[in-house]
Amino acid sequence: MGQVNGDGDDLGGEPFAADCRARIAVEVLANRWDSVVIYVLGEAGPMRPRALQGRIGGISPKVLNEALRRLGCNGLVHRRRYAEAPPRVDYALTEAGTALLTPIRALGAWAAAYGDDVLAAQGLLPPAPTNLGGSAG
Repeated sequence: MGQVNGDGDDLGGEPFAADCRARIAVEVLANRWDSVVIYVLGEAGPMRPRALQGRIGGISPKVLNEALRRLGCNGLVHRRRYAEAPPRVDYALTEAGTALLTPIRALGAWAAAYGDDVLAAQGLLPPAPTNLGGSAG
């Protein structure tokens, strides 16, 4: 038997080993844009690439295309082609992609709670001012 999560599910492989199935999820979510694409498709439903790019903001068409291809190769996004002229495609989450929405939302909640702490530790956010002189007034 391999590594077991808190629900008693066998994750396969030894804990923290290269064959641990939990690493698959970490690898998928490690890319800067992949979780954002999954989240937006989960909230908005199937979208065409240009609409998806506009909804995300700050992502180039090339980087979006790379993310969509990577997600498609991982079985998280389905590309649907329409037999039209001009050609048209849209993207939607698969069942596996939809299942990632819960952990992505949990990571978002963690980031909202602790993001300032992380940025401060990295020296990217100035420390919050402290009121050492008592109450102002």
